[in-house]
Amino acid sequence: MKKREHNGKRWKTFQNWFVNQGFHCFFLTVILVLAGGNQVQQMQATTISYYQESELEQLKKAHQNRNQSYIPEEAQPYTKKKQEEGVSKQQLELYAKAAALIDADSGRVLYGKDENTRYPMASTTKIMTCIYTIENSNLDDVVTVSAKAASQPKTRLGIREGEQYRMKDLLYALMLESCNDCAVAIAEHVSKSVDNFCREMTVKAQELGCTDTQFETPNGLDSQGHYTTAAELAKIGAYAIKNETFLTITNQASYSFQELTKGQKHTVYNKNAFLTMYEGAMGIKTGYTSKASYCFAGAVSRDCRTFVSVVLASGWYPKKTYKWQDTKKLMDYGVNQYQRVTLLRPSLCLEPIKVNKGIKKAVAITEQGSVRTLLKKGDVVDYRIDYSQTSLTAPVVKNQVVGYLSIYINGSEYKKIPLLTAETCKQWNYSWCLKQTLKRFFSVL
Repeated sequence: MKKREHNGKRWKTFQNWFVNQGFHCFFLTVILVLAGGNQVQQMQATTISYYQESELEQLKKAHQNRNQSYIPEEAQPYTKKKQEEGVSKQQLELYAKAAALIDADSGRVLYGKDENTRYPMASTTKIMTCIYTIENSNLDDVVTVSAKAASQPKTRLGIREGEQYRMKDLLYALMLESCNDCAVAIAEHVSKSVDNFCREMTVKAQELGCTDTQFETPNGLDSQGHYTTAAELAKIGAYAIKNETFLTITNQASYSFQELTKGQKHTVYNKNAFLTMYEGAMGIKTGYTSKASYCFAGAVSRDCRTFVSVVLASGWYPKKTYKWQDTKKLMDYGVNQYQRVTLLRPSLCLEPIKVNKGIKKAVAITEQGSVRTLLKKGDVVDYRIDYSQTSLTAPVVKNQVVGYLSIYINGSEYKKIPLLTAETCKQWNYSWCLKQTLKRFFSVL
């Protein structure tokens, strides 16, 4: 009995001790949490430009010391409004009814004459025929010639129904001598029919942003619904010359091959005289029909600059040389007037964006990639920053889009670049405060 009473007293004593100690533990926890609540203020109070100095140095190191201005020095002269704003565009005397000169890298139109109006394009159509075939077939495929392909009008290779050729050989005949019969044979092999092939080429053009381009023939023979614009054909040309196989074909002076069943030999010669007329010329394609007149898409690469030009309806028969004269004027304009300029480079110099309920006051902002383009004297560049929100709420993840930096050239929007968070920021809570307080408490013991 006494033993039971003794055990009861011990249990009661333990309960009293536990309650007392529990209260003290609770009291200590409250003190630590309250102290931790001040941790955010203390941490932020010791920041430099929103960050602890060590954190900012680590961040810059991680971003390859991106502490320079986001506007490169070479671009700054173009941002000065005292420049000749609204400088009148130099007018070139061209025979062509429509023309365009673009920067092949950016796609920006540098010069235009009725460049957005629809025109027939004749055999410059074959630029798309060739690049679409390269991307969607095996160049070692064996193509069997149909009666429809063999019956196409001039210009033609003279292929006959039932003959067989390698796809690669037909592409050389297509681009060097503009053979209409080869175009149909290619289209039928790639897409089972000419109609399917033309629809697929039109879709490809739309994917490239060409909404005023439609194909009804693979060879460019006149058709009511077969058209493009000078600017869009230049865009297609700029896309095509990025393909090494396309460039190899269109820059070949001559090419020999043979039919696969009977061994008949063929040699085709490049009809693009511009290749030998202009330094740095490469590709692309000539064209002529009675409706389209003389057309030409050309390209020039010089001093790390690549220009693509297009002239449509550039003189009528027999004025065959007008297209070369027009193209030379366009290329001279580009080569002599334009220099490549870096407009934007990633940096950490943008104003940091504030963070609510975060363990930091703000997070650094950076741009996504660099921007380069061609500019001429008198061009004016403007930078406009638009944040989608004035602050963020923690937690914040890295590479979170917080707004956009828009670059305008001569008043027209050229690029819209996402602004991204350059770091993460955890959410402030009492658990974090307690953890930080304990770290500090034990570090001073």
